[in-house]
Amino acid sequence: MATPLRLAALLLVLVAAFASAARADLVVSRADRKVDLTSHIVRVLTSLKVENAGSEPVSKVLLAFPNIQAKNLAAIRAFGTEGKVKGLSSVLPIEVVEPSGVPPELTFFSASLHKPLQKGKILHLDVLTVFTHFLQPFPEEITQADSQLVVFQDSSHYLSPYPVKVQTLSIRLPGGRVESYTKYGNTKLVDSELKYGPYEDVPPFSYNPIIVHFENNNPFAVAKELIREIEISHWGNVQITEHYNIVHGGARLKGEFSRLDYQSRPYARGVSSFRHLIARLPARAHSIYYRDEIGNISTSHLWSDSKKTQLEIEPRFPLFGGWQTTFTIGYGLPLQDFVFSADGKRFLNITFGSPMEEILIEKLIVKVVLPEGSKDIDVSAPFPTNQWQEVKYSHLDIAGRPVLVLEKPDVIPEHNLHFQVYYKFNNISLLIEPMMLITGFFLLFVACIAYMHTDMSISKNSPSYLAKLQWDEVQATVQQIQGIFHQCLAVHDKLETSLHDLSRTGDAKSCKAARKAADAQFKELAKELKPLLLSVQSSPQSYQIWPKLDDLVAKERELQDKLMARHATVVDSVEKKQRGQDIENRISSQQQKIAALRQEVESLLEYLSEI
Repeated sequence: MATPLRLAALLLVLVAAFASAARADLVVSRADRKVDLTSHIVRVLTSLKVENAGSEPVSKVLLAFPNIQAKNLAAIRAFGTEGKVKGLSSVLPIEVVEPSGVPPELTFFSASLHKPLQKGKILHLDVLTVFTHFLQPFPEEITQADSQLVVFQDSSHYLSPYPVKVQTLSIRLPGGRVESYTKYGNTKLVDSELKYGPYEDVPPFSYNPIIVHFENNNPFAVAKELIREIEISHWGNVQITEHYNIVHGGARLKGEFSRLDYQSRPYARGVSSFRHLIARLPARAHSIYYRDEIGNISTSHLWSDSKKTQLEIEPRFPLFGGWQTTFTIGYGLPLQDFVFSADGKRFLNITFGSPMEEILIEKLIVKVVLPEGSKDIDVSAPFPTNQWQEVKYSHLDIAGRPVLVLEKPDVIPEHNLHFQVYYKFNNISLLIEPMMLITGFFLLFVACIAYMHTDMSISKNSPSYLAKLQWDEVQATVQQIQGIFHQCLAVHDKLETSLHDLSRTGDAKSCKAARKAADAQFKELAKELKPLLLSVQSSPQSYQIWPKLDDLVAKERELQDKLMARHATVVDSVEKKQRGQDIENRISSQQQKIAALRQEVESLLEYLSEI
């Protein structure tokens, strides 16, 4: 609060020094200021009646602002008309100037007149200024149940480089309680309007500080960033997608948040919060959606008539000071309402800012996505913006779609003006994507037809087919060989059984008969095996299997010899009435060799099964 007091003291010191630098040929006969503090965006309408008291025509009018106010100035517009009686005004161009011999603590703007103001003539000048971050929460932190109080600081005198004969100040408040305000002799508060003045014969650069401390619970909606994408399709639609990052710019919430208190008494236990935002969309908006990172949000309401479409969105939770949320809204618009043709070019004519009511956008990025093939792109905006171009790739794009990007800081509802994007586009380009689809489906059908009429089987005369047949024959033969060897192993088991019966009954005659039968079976199986082995050996596909088969045959023959020898030894020993321990000693070495050979034969059979 001490900042305006210090500035006022400095300005009072500088008044005498710079009064001579003031433009003595212009005099402000009357200055009426109306300040609107009902929102967090401060709007000041200054109505000036300027008279040329000099001898030379004047083509410019200077407007002065303290630097601490100028840094928060988001928009300034001037409307002027000449004559004793105020008539229809016209917009005057405004630019920042740096006149010589003026206080450095001030920022100056110059409103250029359409024609010079002659001696003795009167100019009616209306200046609209809009400020952001001008209302400061005080205290800066409040609890859930507290109302939000803010401070407004200004001067009851109109800061002007020209002398002012009569001036007044009217401040419109939002209607809550007023904690305090600076009082001078002619100050009065009536309902929600605070009036200062009239003041007469005020010298140039006069500054009389005032402070107003009042309640303001209106939504302090601030978009940290808004990315607004406008995608044009010449198939009949303009698609708008807006990505918001919203924060409550008021006093920060102190302490814990109670959902129970808020739902039971929302106007007493959350008066400083807001949970609704209103978006005024064009009348013919369609396919409207509202979602966030989680998904669609059903807490929204939509009204439409012939003039407008109103979307009321409700975030998932109420926003208190310092809280933020992100969400996306999207909708479609008819192409013929926003894209037109003129002088061989097409142009998009659409509003620049956000459709949200009373929202401050600290960083607005507008992306205009043009159809693929657009060229000679140009833009016409009612205010300066940062501009560059990008490329966006979508489905069926080849070279990509040109994207014109416009960026502007501190965007307010007053910036929601129409801007135009001009470009050239050939209608033949509309046929590229349909032709791509038609060609793709045509090639697919041709491929299907060709596939259905093509014999994909392998030729019976091809080397690969013959090799496959030979390999199949080898596999079948190997399976037969495996079967013969399994029969041999079964005969081995019968010999083992006969020996167990011999040890139990002592019938050597039966045991000899079993050995004779086994010998006959071995010879019969050998006859069956011989042609099969020759068949495998003669096949060119058996080069991997034959070494194993040859080894298997050798092991099996050795195993048969060992079994028959052991069998004969046991029977002979039994007939000679030898003791069992002596018999075991005679055949122990043979038994170990037989077990090892049996394991090797089974391993080779298992290997052949895997192949």
